[in-house]
Amino acid sequence: MQKKIIVLGAGLVGHVMAKDLSKNFDVTAADINEDALKAVEAHGIKTLKADLSDRDRLKSLLQPFDLVVGSVPGFMGLKNAQAVIEAGKNMVDISFFPEDPFQLDEAARKKNVTIITDCGVAPGMGNIILGYHDKRMKIDSYECLVGGLPAIREWPYEYKAVFSPIDVIEEYIRPARYVQNHTMITKEALSDTELIHFDGVGTLESWNSDGLRSLIKTMPHIPNMIEKTLRYPGCVEYLRVLRETGFFSHEEIEVKGIKIKPVDVTAKLLFPKWKLKPGEEEFTVMRIRMDGTEDGKPKKYEYNLLDRTEKSSGTLSMARTTGYTCTAVSHLVLNGQFNRKGICPPEYVGEKESDFDFVVKYLADRGVLYKKKES
Repeated sequence: MQKKIIVLGAGLVGHVMAKDLSKNFDVTAADINEDALKAVEAHGIKTLKADLSDRDRLKSLLQPFDLVVGSVPGFMGLKNAQAVIEAGKNMVDISFFPEDPFQLDEAARKKNVTIITDCGVAPGMGNIILGYHDKRMKIDSYECLVGGLPAIREWPYEYKAVFSPIDVIEEYIRPARYVQNHTMITKEALSDTELIHFDGVGTLESWNSDGLRSLIKTMPHIPNMIEKTLRYPGCVEYLRVLRETGFFSHEEIEVKGIKIKPVDVTAKLLFPKWKLKPGEEEFTVMRIRMDGTEDGKPKKYEYNLLDRTEKSSGTLSMARTTGYTCTAVSHLVLNGQFNRKGICPPEYVGEKESDFDFVVKYLADRGVLYKKKES
């Protein structure tokens, strides 16, 4: 009998994950958006219309399933994870909620469930790679540069969003944390810009973002760690102007007697500017560098990813690189290969060589290739 999976959220990434998992499992996609559900139904996948913010309803509908895959906007992520734990179900999640997931660790352990958070590309695959090498060498520095961009630069923003605009805006306002000489440094997002060349892409601009997330807690022994986001050069200046003017603020203001949050208006205005048009292509680029010692000798590793929209199917790169990492790890959980209980960030998944190799091969089989250099 096929194991049953429910995918919470049928958006661009949820849709791709449901399709991929349906090759091996009995999959149902749940969402409140009828158009999103119809797009999934077109591939013969079962759907369920539901308000996923209704906690009691969510716990009830999870009961028949062996695994929950989370793909909802970040502001819903924590409450969804709480409901999944209360329902006693295992979960692999890409919702990237801003709250500390370890606050749910005790509850998850008591329910004897596995909750794998942040299981996308970065955070996600970057953590898995670091988790693998951390068990095999003494790492002195870890750097991850990552971004998803449209293939064609279009004025004014030269950017398109695959995820919820609100989640993207959060990257621009959330303070960025990184580790330098064992000390956590906090700077404003969009700071410390650098121009960096990438083969096959050209020059991109990197800036501080809060991408380390769980690594700050789970890797305290690594003295230097940083993640930076990549955009086309010049994009950051637009975003700084918007942020400093207050367009990203969550504090209500009154306009003609009506109270509104500026960020809600900004998201509404930016969404059509950031939405990929039918047929538009994009790419994901990531570079990970680790320096340290292995077997008593200096060692460097570098992983490079350049993934583009799949032309044959139109599947977006960000959906492929994010979604297939999550579906690979879903296989590990359902097959009992990864069975650690509690809150499990993806660096835990990389610790065991067989699990790491499975994820790398799973992605490669789908054309998502991480090229490794070592010296």
